[in-house]
Amino acid sequence: MELEVYNISGQKTSKKVKLDEGVFGIEPNDHAIYLDVKQHMANKRQGTHKSKERGEVAGSTRKIKRQKGTGTARFGDIKNPVFRGGGRIFGPQPRDYGFKLNKKLKRLARLSALAYKVKENNMIVLEDFTFDAPKTKSFVEMINSFELQGKKVLLIMDKSDKNVYLSSRNLQKTKVISANAINTYDILNANNILIAESSIKEIEKLHSVN
Repeated sequence: MELEVYNISGQKTSKKVKLDEGVFGIEPNDHAIYLDVKQHMANKRQGTHKSKERGEVAGSTRKIKRQKGTGTARFGDIKNPVFRGGGRIFGPQPRDYGFKLNKKLKRLARLSALAYKVKENNMIVLEDFTFDAPKTKSFVEMINSFELQGKKVLLIMDKSDKNVYLSSRNLQKTKVISANAINTYDILNANNILIAESSIKEIEKLHSVN
């Protein structure tokens, strides 16, 4: 499987890059993708929700009426959950929503997400580049050259590039990550992926099965 290599002006170069079928051409596993995205979203939850139970509500502990002879149900103090201002029954408590997945499954999910982007022709290979200075206009011009304005774009670089990152930081629908930090959610959340040529080798090195 080969893809054309473009420059940041949106023009084809004379180069082509060959993708490893074992990394970018696998049969996608939808269940692995589901589990990995579910874990990603769960780990982002703060889990700091909290309500007060009857033992935590401020109020008198005086028994509000006698136990027997009223013809109605018995009641204790004003903090009883059936009263307005009382404690909440089985309310939410702080908790951690995260759960674990094994590394092989997460690897399968990432490769499945990449395979979908390749199959759908939503991955564009760029020759390696950098910006001389942080400038959002330069990044916007690159996005516009591929007619991706208004779309969610993920740019994968071989390593962290400060100028490129700062140039994209003000754009809501773009994200820049390094090849060793890709995750299933970011790949699927993007409409199109721009990937630097050297990033492909880095991804293949990290995800190939020896």
